[in-house]
Amino acid sequence: MEVLINKNSGVLEVNVTGRIDTNTAPELESAINKELGDLKVVELNLRGVIYISSAGLRVILIFHKALSAHGGKLIVQNANEDVMDIFDMTGFSSFLNIEEKN
Repeated sequence: MEVLINKNSGVLEVNVTGRIDTNTAPELESAINKELGDLKVVELNLRGVIYISSAGLRVILIFHKALSAHGGKLIVQNANEDVMDIFDMTGFSSFLNIEEKN
């Protein structure tokens, strides 16, 4: 997994490629925590993600809840069909802000 982070106009842009699984989810969580600070919006671009496990879902849920509790939001972008299937099966698509961004 590779994580690229950019702060842009009060938004934390997180671009992820590869697999988000038991081995890599802690790295993603740490990378976001390190840069989040007092920012209220996180754009999590999953365009390059080929697989997400329950450990990856846990990280997304943690940030969704934390940001929502403080008036912020997590925006999940560019999830491929396989990742969207996982979001749909687990119910994540019912509460996540999911969008396509080119």
